[in-house]
Amino acid sequence: MERTRRSLLAGAASVGVVGAAGCLGGGGGGSGGNTIDPGEYDCDLSEPSDPDLEFRPVIGDPESDVVVQSFVDFTCGHCATYELEHFPAIREEYVAPGEVRYEHWDFPIPVNEAWAVPVASAARGVGARQGPEAFFEFASTAFESQGSYSGEAIGAAADAAGADPCAAIADAQFAAYEEASMSDRSEGESMGVQGTPTIFVNGEPTDDYRAETVAAAIESAL
Repeated sequence: MERTRRSLLAGAASVGVVGAAGCLGGGGGGSGGNTIDPGEYDCDLSEPSDPDLEFRPVIGDPESDVVVQSFVDFTCGHCATYELEHFPAIREEYVAPGEVRYEHWDFPIPVNEAWAVPVASAARGVGARQGPEAFFEFASTAFESQGSYSGEAIGAAADAAGADPCAAIADAQFAAYEEASMSDRSEGESMGVQGTPTIFVNGEPTDDYRAETVAAAIESAL
């Protein structure tokens, strides 16, 4: 682990800022109102009756003094890059050993109005029912389908997380967690978030979303 950590910090020192802006926008979010075809899952979709709007996806040590907050739009290409190429290193080096508390926050810009809140809703529903690890598993699989989101893609991501695909598709169809996502967005705006992904370490934004940069901020906070 130390070798990987040293390489992360060396990268932070030697490489210029890349992709700091991420996805920019000032839209009001919203569910888009699209009808989602469950495809091969052949679900009889009904509106979720009692979504847990208080659920917060958190992994790592919940009592850690170092808190990392990631503000993400599921339809932002930069967010997919962060989640699939940079976050895994942060998870291995700092989250898995319990050195930080890592929190996911929604920030639907939205880049794609039809899918930003629905996919976020599906992810939150999976997490609320199956736990935070399932949320992050769903999120990772979903980001791999970015650009071709569909009911089947949401169902497949739920399957990968060991969750009920029909429940996830229903959460997406009815944007069951839209209130929670928009509350996250409002909190992000109050913290100065203007684009995604934006990463905070103990309330201070990192210069960009590269693993090297986030690791350096975490090291400074430890």
